Amino acid sequence: MDGGLRQHQRPRGHPRARRQVVPDLAGDARRALQGRDHALRTFLPSFLPAAACASLVRHARTCASSLIESWFVPCPAGQVSGNIIAPDSPEDWERRDGGRWLHFFQVQDLTVSGGGVIDGRGQEWWAQACKGRHRNDKHCTAQDAPKALHFEECHGVRVQGVTLQNGQQQHLTFTRCSNARASFLRVASPESSPGTDGIHLVNSISVHVNDIHIATGGACVSMVGNCTDVRLRYISCGPGNGISIGSIGETPVADRLEKIEVDTMFIANTSNGLLIKTWQDSCGYARKVKFANVVMKNVSDPIIIDQYRSEHPIPCGSTAATRTVAVEKIDYVNIAGTSASKRAVTFSCSDVVPCRQVSLKDVNLKRLSGRGASAYCRSASGKAAGVVVPESCLAGARAAGDEEE
Repeated sequence: MDGGLRQHQRPRGHPRARRQVVPDLAGDARRALQGRDHALRTFLPSFLPAAACASLVRHARTCASSLIESWFVPCPAGQVSGNIIAPDSPEDWERRDGGRWLHFFQVQDLTVSGGGVIDGRGQEWWAQACKGRHRNDKHCTAQDAPKALHFEECHGVRVQGVTLQNGQQQHLTFTRCSNARASFLRVASPESSPGTDGIHLVNSISVHVNDIHIATGGACVSMVGNCTDVRLRYISCGPGNGISIGSIGETPVADRLEKIEVDTMFIANTSNGLLIKTWQDSCGYARKVKFANVVMKNVSDPIIIDQYRSEHPIPCGSTAATRTVAVEKIDYVNIAGTSASKRAVTFSCSDVVPCRQVSLKDVNLKRLSGRGASAYCRSASGKAAGVVVPESCLAGARAAGDEEE
């Protein structure tokens, strides 16, 4: 099949592979939410490992460096029925590959499914990466690690029912894609693996992600650039860095993220929960973002907006003091759980362009120790409704100039 993964035939004389059982993540997430009032008991979904049946075809180095390209050729289906395994040493990758491994370019209407495993074998990449615990190591390398499964400028892509593990960096990436769907996936890398985001969205429109378990060393889901109409539902996240919107404004082009909906999630043992972060001296906005029906357990920063990312390499605008990324119309609804730190809510916003129309409704976050948590606000205004714990520090029920459009 041109432009996609080939469907493998069952070798003669081998038994037929058993049908893969897809975990009921939607049910897991719902049960977590239903149990949030019962001391938030430990809840982690169980998963069956992908079956390594004798009939499954194991891909090794022959597929390891594949660059799969097709110029808007319709591709109905690609079946991952075995294990696709990357070379384990960075020395086996040519620099001309540009950080590409399983890379689909300008493919249309492709479905990648099956009970197989895509294994990036990223251990040696993590050991020498100039990030994480090796950030200041003079012997580290800045060589771009490959993305495990990368769709670029694609339309109508579906990824479902596969396992992605040990990614060299991001496991599943959509770059400049539209109408993409990812569902019933298992994404896993060690907590110590640096930069291994589960799902990474860049400049993409209409991306829906649902029924997924993500446990990595990076963000469970991250989005940067210009992303619109993104929906995340029924996701179990942790460990890792939670849900990350940012870093917004890292490039000189204005970043615009809006119409982002995060609904029905369980986040456990992460450094961040629901994060929006922007660079100083930048352009663009993040607005119309809704986080709803989220349960957290032992999360260091459950709710955080940070407009103070500094050391921007390319200032945007002639006067740095007059420009920053705007953050507005951000809703938090029915958020409950435990914080690993004293501060459960942080709205650290710019004095130049404050955060506006932030709303908290039925938010109940307590410290893991059982003591009361705190909230911090700087240059943030909005409203609170229902029971809000810790008590809202937002300025005003509705500050001047915050009228609805």
